[in-house]
Amino acid sequence: MGNLPASRWEAELLDRSDPIAALRDRFFGDGSGPIYLDGNSLGRQPLATPGRVAGVLEEWRTRLVGGWDEWIERPGLVGDRIGRLLGAAPGQVVVSDSTSVNLYKLASAALDARPSRSVVLADRNDFPTVRYVLEGLVGRTGRELCWVDSDPSEGLSLPAPTSASASGAEVALVCLSGVNFRSGARADLRSVTAEAHEHGALVLWDLSHAAGCVPLDLDGDGVDLAVGCSYKYLNGGPGSPAWLYVRRGLQSELRQPIWGWWGQADQFAMGEDYDPALGIDRFQVGTPPVLGLAAVDAGIEPLLDVGMASLWAKTADLVALLAARVEALLVPLGARIASPSDPSRRGGHLAVAHEQAWSVVRRLIDLDLVVADFRPPDVMRLAPVAAYTRFVDVWDAVERIAGVLGEPLPGGDAPVPPAPPAHGVPAHRSTRGVTSGG
Repeated sequence: MGNLPASRWEAELLDRSDPIAALRDRFFGDGSGPIYLDGNSLGRQPLATPGRVAGVLEEWRTRLVGGWDEWIERPGLVGDRIGRLLGAAPGQVVVSDSTSVNLYKLASAALDARPSRSVVLADRNDFPTVRYVLEGLVGRTGRELCWVDSDPSEGLSLPAPTSASASGAEVALVCLSGVNFRSGARADLRSVTAEAHEHGALVLWDLSHAAGCVPLDLDGDGVDLAVGCSYKYLNGGPGSPAWLYVRRGLQSELRQPIWGWWGQADQFAMGEDYDPALGIDRFQVGTPPVLGLAAVDAGIEPLLDVGMASLWAKTADLVALLAARVEALLVPLGARIASPSDPSRRGGHLAVAHEQAWSVVRRLIDLDLVVADFRPPDVMRLAPVAAYTRFVDVWDAVERIAGVLGEPLPGGDAPVPPAPPAHGVPAHRSTRGVTSGG
């Protein structure tokens, strides 16, 4: 953004000239109630979703098992449509299982493809499931897990696989996130992938906080493997099925560890032995969730209609405005930006650190002012989503946060409520949205 708006009126002008403003009308939400800045946990529901899911219910009601004549192809068809948002040619993306299961499948397949190598390289500040899956795999296979200590705010420097051993020859797999779940720091997929390939390692990317938000070119960047969820920027709904990407040249080389009938070459032959299907279908496992596929397809349709270039241009501007407003209004109240200092290395959300972050996020939700979320130890995540967030929403949201951040408790000068309990987050209404999603 060349010139950031200096007033609410200028923010409104930006909304009037926004070339993708009409997308907002394709999602539920009438502008009343709290400002929603948690689309990186769960995207808004598209208006088309109920009808799309109802269509599958009608097919089920009228056609019964005959519906499989069309349903059987949907994991790949919807996968190809997601691939258009990822920079992936057809035949390399399929919708299947959950992100965690897909991560396990592809990481395991990658390790099996590099049997003489013992090291897995990962980020100590990555999303918990990524770390947990890798810890489980190395424990089972006798490999060694080596950690990259990324900066909590700035993210990864170029992680050199040579750091894991004297020559780098021991590294089998590098597994990282394209956008860090807490700080929003973007990794350089092309450079990291090229560095790993120089040492013979495969690279697996978790793109849950990137897909549908930041520009991606998986084919052009030479990416080997990737996984991601569909309920954040892809708007597929809570628990919607995940997706996985396998570079075409690797598909015949890899054999994933969960041998289910949907990945079998001739699944209806019911043969005695497992023979993996050709191509991306070999990375499926069980019967696909057809209702969930319909919701995912409805969720990505608005994004496909405008394209990632337009979405990212607006996202970058929204995050730039958000950062400027945080500097002006929240930093004087003790906050700091906990995302990369270089705007070009930020993804679609901004992390704002404050010792009262938990209390402020909870208070904002309870007062129906702003829906954001909290990540330990002290981070508020604020995610303006290009498809449905306005510039004036960002302007107003930071003012509302500042109002709560500086609000004393009745009868005293202390800021609003205390930090979360050390043993975990209690499950009651005041935590709504505070810790949801990834």
